[in-house]
Amino acid sequence: MSNRGAPPVRGPRINSAIRVREVRLIGEDGSQLGIMPTLEALRRAEEADMDLVEVQPSAEPPVCRLMDYGRHKYEQERKDRESRKAQKVIALKEVRLRPKTDDHDLETVRRHIRGWLGEGNRVQLTVRMRGREQAHPDVARKVLADMAATLADIGHIERDVLAEGRTLTMVLAPGTAPQRRQSAPASRPAAAVGAAPDTATTPSLP
Repeated sequence: MSNRGAPPVRGPRINSAIRVREVRLIGEDGSQLGIMPTLEALRRAEEADMDLVEVQPSAEPPVCRLMDYGRHKYEQERKDRESRKAQKVIALKEVRLRPKTDDHDLETVRRHIRGWLGEGNRVQLTVRMRGREQAHPDVARKVLADMAATLADIGHIERDVLAEGRTLTMVLAPGTAPQRRQSAPASRPAAAVGAAPDTATTPSLP
C-alpha cells in the first residue's frame, strides 16, 4: 500500500490525512458503497490493501475512492509525459538577409528554410538596409518576394512585407496558400415563355 497515513506533497488527501467525520465511499470498480464513518472507510481500504483517496473534497460529505494511489499516480504521470511528447512545438525561426546577398548564400538559406517549414515551423525573413541601400527599398522587397516565390511549394506568406525603419520583414508559414472561395453569382429565375416582364409599376394619382 502506498504512502499509507502520509498526505502527498501534491494531489488529493489520502488515508489518515482525511480528517472529516464521514465520507461517501466508491469502490475500486466504481461501485457506490454509500455514506459511512471515515474510520470504517479506512478499515475497508486496509482490508483491500488499497488507499482511501479523497476525490471530491467539496461534496457533502466528501467523496472518497478505494484505489492503489501509487499506481494511479504513476499511470497519470506516464500519460502526461506521452501527451507532452505528442505536442508539437511550433517555433518562429528567423533568417536575416541583405539586399545584395549572393546567389550561393541565398540557396543555402533556402535549404534551411525548407527544412524548417517541413518540420512545421514558421519562418520570419528579415532584410536590413544600410547606408545607400535605404534609397532602394524595392531591391529589399524583391529579395523577399523572390524567396517566397521559390518556396511556394512548401510554404506560403502568412504576413506580407512589413517595413519598420530600415528593416523589412515577411513571415512564411508551412503549407501552400489556402484557396479563397469565390461566391458564384446569384442566378435569376428564368421567365416563363410568353409571360410579361416583371416590372414594378407606380400607381397613378387621381
